[in-house]
Amino acid sequence: MSGGAPPGPESREGPARQMRGDRLQPLSALPADARRAFRGVLTDIDDTLSTHGRISASAYSAMERLRAAGLLVIPITGRPAGWCDHIARMWPVDAVVGENGALYMIHDARQGRLRKHYATSPTDRNVARVRFARIAETILHEVPGAALASDQFYRESDLAIDYCEDVTPLPRASVDRIVAMMRDEGMSVRISSIHVNGWFGAYDKLTMTRTLLAEEFGVDLERERDRFVFVGDSPNDESMFAYFPYSIGVANVRRFIDRMDVPPAYVTEREAGTGFAELCGLLTAR
Repeated sequence: MSGGAPPGPESREGPARQMRGDRLQPLSALPADARRAFRGVLTDIDDTLSTHGRISASAYSAMERLRAAGLLVIPITGRPAGWCDHIARMWPVDAVVGENGALYMIHDARQGRLRKHYATSPTDRNVARVRFARIAETILHEVPGAALASDQFYRESDLAIDYCEDVTPLPRASVDRIVAMMRDEGMSVRISSIHVNGWFGAYDKLTMTRTLLAEEFGVDLERERDRFVFVGDSPNDESMFAYFPYSIGVANVRRFIDRMDVPPAYVTEREAGTGFAELCGLLTAR
């Protein structure tokens, strides 16, 4: 959590869901034959690659080592389009999915240009931004301590409300209030380790990941899902945890287990970026 610990009080379903967390398999249980067959690593960024808001040298070099081993490396993040432009151009990655599935970007080094693909039209995005301004104003008035995410001005397709990145961590009831207000507006909503994100549309991280892999890498993900590993840490990764048989949570995912219907299949011993580096060490040792 870049700005502090996430809300911790359990919901009424919390104890039962927490038991699921106790049954997460350790990363060491990942089958060797599956590891040898992997084609790529899909990864969340905040509190998965990053640790306390920063990408460590070990996490960054882990991405480089994965690519050197012949694996695709693709961040699948809730972060904004503006960040994705930089990530696609500058990081040791093959592409990036941003804003919880609103878009992907890929830098074509041979042609020297950035390609972008969006889930919605420019007109729809412009209309949505007008609605976001009104919804954000209402949320900030109704939920004391909430703030517009500092990266909102770099976003094209969603609204991000900060609950613990640059503000004092809000209680769980306040986070739930933000979620309810967004849903009342007809928005799709996801909770990350730092923000509550809302948008208009049926897409998510998984739908855009499928589109990216099909259009840019010729991958039929339905047939090859067992050749990709996904690693994440929070509820906005849940569609990916549910879809990929080799889904992995860094250790801090346990803080959100009671908010998930489907947890990851495996969990690292270490948290955040050091957990990602732990996964890299396992995959590159094959």
